[in-house]
Amino acid sequence: MSISNRIRVHETRVLSDHYGTLTSTKFEWRRDDGSWQMQSRDVFDRGNAAAILPYNLAQRSVILVKQFRYPAFVNGYDDLLIEAAAGLLDDASPEERIRLEAEEETGFRLHDVQFVFEAFMSPGVVTEKIHFFVAAYEPQMRVSAGGGLAHEGEEIEVLELALDDALAMITDGRIQDAKTIMLLQHAALRIFT
Repeated sequence: MSISNRIRVHETRVLSDHYGTLTSTKFEWRRDDGSWQMQSRDVFDRGNAAAILPYNLAQRSVILVKQFRYPAFVNGYDDLLIEAAAGLLDDASPEERIRLEAEEETGFRLHDVQFVFEAFMSPGVVTEKIHFFVAAYEPQMRVSAGGGLAHEGEEIEVLELALDDALAMITDGRIQDAKTIMLLQHAALRIFT
């Protein structure tokens, strides 16, 4: 079903074009009763991304990363954020990008990367859609220390955690990143059953 006949865009202004593009748009939306309502939204577009959860069934473990996130800090999170490895697609396919990001951030060269789902993370204001992946890992797949790319401002700590510990970290607030929570819950429901 297309909703393109329910929207009339009147004006779009670029407010910022730095790390991503922030626009302000005025448009009319045709409501279910047929009336048109004027609305205005600011939209941040930084491109789509991919995220991955490496897991080891025998060890019942997962690989996550820990790094500084300024927006989380500004919103009162006074710690490094624990996350699944992820990155913007930057014109690569989701699978190609996540393989590269996993190796840069975690140091693991993953083989059988499996797509599990895609989701909009904050569709009220951000255009970004994340492609979610999982991949089995073994210790011998580690090809470097990981840590990300310093020239991109990355300073990443690699964490190998028991799945049960990672799940407990959601409950006690040590893991607050949505993509990570989604991947850990997927693993608990579909992989480690």
